[in-house]
Formats: sequence, C-alpha cells, structure tokens
Amino acid sequence: MTFARADTSILGRWWWTVDRWTLAALACLIGFGAVLAMAATPAVATRIGLDPFFFARRQLGLVPPALLIMLAVSMLSPRNVRRVALAGFAIAMALLLATFAIGVEIKGARRWVNLPGFSLQPSEFIKPTFAVAAAWLFAQQRRQEGFPGNAIAIALYAAVLALLLLQPDIGMAAVVSAVWFSQFFLAGLRMAWVLLLGGLGGVSLIGAYFVFPHVASRINRFLDPASGDTYQINTALDAFSNGGLLGRGPGEGSVKLVLPDAHSDFVFAVAGEELGLIACLLLVGLFAFVVLRGFARLLQEPNLFILLAVAGLLVQFGLQALINMSSTLHLIPTKGMTLPFVSYGGSSLLALSLGMGFMLALSRKRYGAGEDL
Repeated sequence: MTFARADTSILGRWWWTVDRWTLAALACLIGFGAVLAMAATPAVATRIGLDPFFFARRQLGLVPPALLIMLAVSMLSPRNVRRVALAGFAIAMALLLATFAIGVEIKGARRWVNLPGFSLQPSEFIKPTFAVAAAWLFAQQRRQEGFPGNAIAIALYAAVLALLLLQPDIGMAAVVSAVWFSQFFLAGLRMAWVLLLGGLGGVSLIGAYFVFPHVASRINRFLDPASGDTYQINTALDAFSNGGLLGRGPGEGSVKLVLPDAHSDFVFAVAGEELGLIACLLLVGLFAFVVLRGFARLLQEPNLFILLAVAGLLVQFGLQALINMSSTLHLIPTKGMTLPFVSYGGSSLLALSLGMGFMLALSRKRYGAGEDL
C-alpha cells in the first residue's frame, strides 16, 4: 500500500502518520496466532467431541473483524479516541455487572456473558477502555483547575477492582492495578503516595493468598512442587525440551494432545515444541519491539493525556505477554491469561485490537496547532 505525500484523504493522512513498523509487528503477532490456532485447537476440539477445526474456524473468522477494528480505530483523532473509550468503558462496566445476573460460570468463575453465537468476556474490554479513561481523568486534573480527575479515577478504579475480585479474576485485577498505578505515577503522584500505594499492593497480594484458595494453591505449587499437582507446568516445560532449536514442525507436536489449556493459557508451550527456540525468541522480540518502540515515540510527547494513555496501553500489552510467557516457563505461579494476539480467545483478540488501535491512533504524528486533541 502506497500513497503520495500530497494525498490529503483519510487513508493518505493515516498512512503517512501511523507507525507502520509497529503495525507490521502487530500483523506478525496475529499471523503467529493464526498458525498456532490451526496447530493447537484441533486436539482440544477432538477431546470434547467437536469437529477438529471448530475452534480454528471461530478464531480465524474473528481475525478480519479484529484487523478492521484496529485499523478503523487507529484512524481516529485523540478526541474521538477519548470518546470511544469512555463509551466503551461504560458499556463494558454494564456488561461486567451483568455477569453476576446472567453470566456463565466456568471453573468457578463468572466472567462470561453469552451472546448469539459468541461468548463475551467484558473484563477484556475494561482493560483498554479504562486505561484511556483514567489517562484523560489524570490529565484533566492538571489541565482544568478544580476538576476532580484524580478522585473520579480512584473511584472508578475501586469499582472495577471490586467487580473483578467478585468474579473472581485476580490476574485481571493485578494487570488493571499495575496499569492504573503506572499512569498515576507518571501523572505526578507524590513519592509518599507511591510508597503507600506500593505497600497496599503488597498487602493485597498477601491477602489474596489467604482469601482465595486457588491463589494459595498456585503459589504453594510454585514454591514447593511437591505440595500439589504440577502436571500442566511439567508438561509445558517438556514441550520446550522436545522442540529444541528449530521445533518439530507445525502440527507435529504432542503436548497439545495432553495439555488441557494448550490452545489458550499454554499456547507458548505449543510454539516452543512445534516452532522451536528461535521462533519463540522471535515472538518475544515482537512483543518487546511493540512496547519499546511505543515508549520511544512518547519521549517527545507534549500532551499529557496522550502520554498517559499510550503508556498505560503499552504497560497492559507488555505485562500481559510477560505474565503468560513467564507462567508457562515456571518463572512465576501459573495464571490463566492469554498471550496477546496468539492465544485462542475471541474477546481477547477483539479487545486487544481495540487497545492497539487506540495506541496507534494516539501515537500518530500530528502536525499543526489545530490538531484535534
């Protein structure tokens, strides 16, 4: 795709202002996800009596809408990004509340709402929309005297955290907390409050160990493998050993036949066995490239809202990838969290496309004082 620099159409202006390298890296991640969906999902579908390519068709069928969402949102102005995020956050919160009334309970957690032909996880959409909404509130506090941006952001964070803990979804709550705290810190939070909130975060993690049995079980098994069942993590580690440097080839792995969540939480193990160490390092490099390049483009950003929003979206994206890969490699306790754009999951794919669309839109080059901020 090429456009003349004199082209003033929407597509022309978008092409010369968007970060095409980041766009290419995200497209590569989606390509990785498509390959692994074909490789990892047939065994899962067969185990539960479905057509072998049932999950693969569903995942690949969502790729075009996901790309369309990302590209369409990346063409928005910062003002329209803020409007879409605020509206999306309100809808996601309403759906999050609806999970307690009409939600579907899976493995002891009530996180999904059944829609016609689709099971939606509202908390996935909370992450990108709340990151942009909180960024606007923090920025507005400093831009408009008397506007209680910090107080509103704190109240919204408390509401989101309470709903996530009630589901319960400790991992999602931790990611949302990390993003919100990083934005608050960048917005100029005093060091005394940084230490206080950091201490509260540590106390909350300790409290989660005593309040939620599944959290205690995972931490205990991480610290002392002999204290419980470590089948999943042992099998995942064996997959990396079997894959070696170049892997056994797409579709040739055996871990997906015996690992319950090989298509979602442990898809990185499938990549390690079938594609090998080099491909896994390339995958890690793509995640690192997106995050580091995004932060590099923020170094000269004068607008506080854009700085906070893009930083929050990048922290969320990078932290989610880090948690998934680290838990698969037994570097941290296991946590059911998707690998961005790679794991199976329609809600995750669409929400990540929305979030990266926000990031691409806000990090576009802007010229002139009349830019729509």
